[in-house]
Amino acid sequence: MSGEPSTAERILRILRDAAGPVSGPDIARRLSISRAAVRKHVRALVADGYRIGSENPAGYRLEAPSTRLLPAEIARHLTTKRIGRIIHHFDSIDSTNRHAMDLARRGAGEGEVVVAEVQTAGRGRLGRSFFSPEGVSFYGSIILRPDIPPARAPQITLLAGLAVAEAVEKHAGIRPGLKWPNDVRLGPRKVAGILTEMESEADRVLHVVCGPGINLNVPAAEFPPELRAIATSILAATGRSVDRAAFAADLFGSFERLYDEFLSRGLGRLREHWDAYSVLNGEWVSVEGAGETLEGRVLGIDEEGALRLEGRQGRLVRAIAGDVTLKKEEATGYGLRATGKKP
Repeated sequence: MSGEPSTAERILRILRDAAGPVSGPDIARRLSISRAAVRKHVRALVADGYRIGSENPAGYRLEAPSTRLLPAEIARHLTTKRIGRIIHHFDSIDSTNRHAMDLARRGAGEGEVVVAEVQTAGRGRLGRSFFSPEGVSFYGSIILRPDIPPARAPQITLLAGLAVAEAVEKHAGIRPGLKWPNDVRLGPRKVAGILTEMESEADRVLHVVCGPGINLNVPAAEFPPELRAIATSILAATGRSVDRAAFAADLFGSFERLYDEFLSRGLGRLREHWDAYSVLNGEWVSVEGAGETLEGRVLGIDEEGALRLEGRQGRLVRAIAGDVTLKKEEATGYGLRATGKKP
């Protein structure tokens, strides 16, 4: 967990700032610890993935940073005031959302984040599983305590999608698309999904946990056969390997900026920003949810985050939640006859 730097993090800072090797006795003197403690903490840093050369008698030299989602690595890039300032890091966890909900119930503050190298029971919307290979992607959950009525909480998924899209665009070098309500895409394939969960009372939100899962450095061949046609990663789509810690910091920065605007103005201008990334605007879709199926041409999202559809004969309808299927269109008299499958 981040917060006040640990002794190991302080040693890491010394090595990172040094122009050359730093001796064990010098580190011990500067931190008021024993040389044995220095050796112990250096071994812990090596176990965390840092490459540290030991050049006796010259001392220790940082040769390469860790590629893990360590709080100290994320903090190097972080520009936020609260999102990601406290990070709970796990080598392995069943679900970052589940653990974040537990922390929220125990009083964790807004902006605390749970990240993991691997999830053993990653979850998506509607109880689906989420493919979570080790050490190559971003699995994290952000604890929020917004002063909003419970009915507005699902809108947080939309601003989270925007934050993910901004971070993906920066690191992929190509523009992603948003598929309402919670998918981020590179080309025709999904690169990220977002699971938002809430606990509330009748008239107020107690806490919200927003959990993006983003495929960063997964080689195309490592996706399970059943996912290869529908899922991708930044690496698979572009050939670019992503600095995961820098990506996390950029994601937290975008999220905090968008979240603050949402709290002060509602969806407001964020609607236009969201619609600019949408892959559905102008398309004919069906939306299955809440025991009914709606069809229409997508006009964008409204001020409450619902999907606006123009149905047959120009009838306007709203989809509040559900699964979207993109349809192929055939002109028929008063409207469109839709056929096709979910993209």
